[in-house]
Amino acid sequence: MAYIDDPQTQRANLRYIRASMREPLLERETEFELARRWRESGDEDALHKLVRAYTRLVVSTASRFRNYGLPVGDLVQEGNIGLLQAAAKFDPEREVRFSTYASWWIRSAIQDYILRNWSIVRTGTTAAQKTLFFNLRRLRAQLGDTPSGRMNDKGRNWIATELRVKYAEVESMENRLSAGDHSLNAAVADGSDDSWQDFLADTRPTPEDIVSEQLDHDVGIHWLNEALKELSPREQKIIRQRRLREEGSTLEELGRELGVSKERVRQLEHRALSKMRDSISQNVERPADLLVDA
Repeated sequence: MAYIDDPQTQRANLRYIRASMREPLLERETEFELARRWRESGDEDALHKLVRAYTRLVVSTASRFRNYGLPVGDLVQEGNIGLLQAAAKFDPEREVRFSTYASWWIRSAIQDYILRNWSIVRTGTTAAQKTLFFNLRRLRAQLGDTPSGRMNDKGRNWIATELRVKYAEVESMENRLSAGDHSLNAAVADGSDDSWQDFLADTRPTPEDIVSEQLDHDVGIHWLNEALKELSPREQKIIRQRRLREEGSTLEELGRELGVSKERVRQLEHRALSKMRDSISQNVERPADLLVDA
């Protein structure tokens, strides 16, 4: 999808870009001094001077991503957020130029914004997909391919090797980039009354399946309750705490609670299950489907 700024927005963007380019560059010592003042004293004036000097870096980085169909003004705004994040985390004692450090934050902020807004479908959720999204067109150009055409297996294998990703990921991203977003409400063809959503399969259970499943569940609960009535209170306690809880008690825990050994609990459980199986077998052909020995 592509966005077109209105004339007023375009003029505002142009003024901002010109103002950014007029900001004087900082000497190394000046840059470090401003960073120290902001880091150690929270001097906001020092922060503003440091950030303004590198808004040109934001504009330059944003311009390299202008072909993704998003407003340059929005890319610049996201880049400025990255610039502020860099200023907040910059450590002048490491003796690295702020521009070098900030470049990574600016580029990352812009790329994340593009991935979030390039399509209504989330793109680039893994590191490999992100790498492919921002490099596939460039590498295809090196192969002499046009973005609208399909690559052959040799080209996909070469790109997979260059970017150290799987062949299937290259193929998937190629398909993703070659197709734009389409509304499911759109007609399948000109003049057609059918929309794409009319052909989507409904995988939900049918009303008959829902009713049948509920009846089976109710009958199974009834058989289970009837079988429990055949047990002694101690056997019921063992079955309820061992078999009818999401996190059942251990043999050792029940042994301490009942004052018997865990081996005795195991024997009682086995006997109780046998009684229940005999009771349920009078109603169901395969009682093992409901109760299984430990």
